[in-house]
Amino acid sequence: MSLFRKKPLSGAIAPEGEIHGGDALGRHLTVRDLTFFGIAAIIGAGSFSSMGEACFKGGPGVVLLFVMCGIACGFTAMCYAEFAARVPASGSAYTYAYVTFGELFAWVIGWALLMEYSIGNIYVAFSWSGYFTNLLEGLGLHLPEWLTINYKAAHVASQHTLATIFSANAPNATPEARLALETAVSSEGNLAWTTAPRIGPLRIIFDLPAVAINVLITWLVYVGVKESRNVSNAMVILKLAIIVLVVLVGAAYVDIDNWTPFLPNGFGGVMAGVSAVFFAYIGFDAVSTLAEESKDPQRDLPRGMIRSLIICTVVYVLLALVLTGMVSWSQLDVSDPLAEVFQLRGVKWMLYIVSIAAVVAMTSVLLVFQLGQPRIWMSMSRDGLLPKKFASIHPKHRTPGFSTIVTGLVVGLPIFFTDESFILDFTSIGTLFAFVLVCGGVLLLPQRPKVKGRFHLPYFNSRWTAPLLMLAVVALLVVSLPDYFPGLLEIEGHAAQNIPQLIFWPLTLLLVIMAHVKQWSLIPLLGLLSCSYLLTGMEVSNWSWFSVWLVIGLICYFAYGYRHSKLAPQRT
Repeated sequence: MSLFRKKPLSGAIAPEGEIHGGDALGRHLTVRDLTFFGIAAIIGAGSFSSMGEACFKGGPGVVLLFVMCGIACGFTAMCYAEFAARVPASGSAYTYAYVTFGELFAWVIGWALLMEYSIGNIYVAFSWSGYFTNLLEGLGLHLPEWLTINYKAAHVASQHTLATIFSANAPNATPEARLALETAVSSEGNLAWTTAPRIGPLRIIFDLPAVAINVLITWLVYVGVKESRNVSNAMVILKLAIIVLVVLVGAAYVDIDNWTPFLPNGFGGVMAGVSAVFFAYIGFDAVSTLAEESKDPQRDLPRGMIRSLIICTVVYVLLALVLTGMVSWSQLDVSDPLAEVFQLRGVKWMLYIVSIAAVVAMTSVLLVFQLGQPRIWMSMSRDGLLPKKFASIHPKHRTPGFSTIVTGLVVGLPIFFTDESFILDFTSIGTLFAFVLVCGGVLLLPQRPKVKGRFHLPYFNSRWTAPLLMLAVVALLVVSLPDYFPGLLEIEGHAAQNIPQLIFWPLTLLLVIMAHVKQWSLIPLLGLLSCSYLLTGMEVSNWSWFSVWLVIGLICYFAYGYRHSKLAPQRT
């Protein structure tokens, strides 16, 4: 089965520090640096942007979703840690899938990680631009609207304005329609569309701050990992200090009445925020791409991932409680929730501090993701799945120079024509898909003896534990949510939305049966099940776009990677 040819565990690490037969990168990173890189990658657009959407959909009960995602990511982090201890090579989940599931799955994971790192950075760049623009406004500096918004958003705003004009000029137009017209005409998007300079029929509209930060980060990552480390560590210390200040000040304005009802939209409302909440956790796995630059990857990579995840989960729960306690959850459907709550409570001096924290936090996210993606492409190129140029190492900076530049282009070019909402869901589903395969891959690994100083995933036999846990969960759902299972079987009006859940439960039953027979380890099994369940919260439209993305990836694989793979039979 050439599609599933595997890279042997023993052959994943070449002698003298060379990985996959390529040039070794400089080893500069300690466990503290890796922990800081993890925090730098996780705390960013999720806490300063997408958290508002999650709180609006789930109300105060969104803290349950943050805990659920934190647990799911915790199980997944331990699976990543097990792989990192066995295969301390660049490539992250791509490399791990190569040694367990085979080449085709490895390609799919590498293609999915392109969404997590490169495409995810597009959303972060947009969020960064919004906060940076507000920061400039606070300093009295104003950028033209056509330099602070993407082309698609401006076009949509102009079309909305035209429709509003038509409604307001109708003979039976209401005062509300005329007020809506004033709002639409003065919106940033419409102003950008009407005031933008033109070259012929083409309007010049693009998000200049988003483009500029992408260029700056790409240059920094290109220059070297030591320089990136120093900048990242400084930003992490600063943003954690500001977040502590935000929590302390915000706690003084919490009204516990805002936490009632705790689930205003039910548990379904909580789960509707999966994309936004999970996006807030994306990043801890990026640490595993830095294996070749770690001084002791088999010891430090696992510690760095797990420590950063624990710290960030605590931060998210505290921030969610403060947000939903300061104002009603119904007021949080905004792109800058932390700034909004202090604005509504009249604590205006905090607005400037929040903007600084957001700019710093999102800059660190951009930095780590831009570090991760080139190293995955480098690994894929070393395995023959991408052209050799992607594996080239800069002779002076000791970084994957060509891959770094390509990553900057992959992030930078879509900034001109795409928008944030599409990117958010698209990134989350790709990352969860990668997490599912990593957890599943650990279940297929053979047992290994413990080695002092290296991470070793604890083994808990799930033969009886898994069936008992499943029965307990089902019983809890039947008692607490009696309409849950009957609702899944409703056809009219809910068929499409119920498909992911209708797939999840039979899959869970199958996995539990296999766990009983094969006596699988409990931790990766729980990681696999929890990440699979989070996937059920994705919209059907997200699955459609993700399927299209996978088809494009498979076309690329069969057009090049399948024939040029180093595991392909050698032609004579």
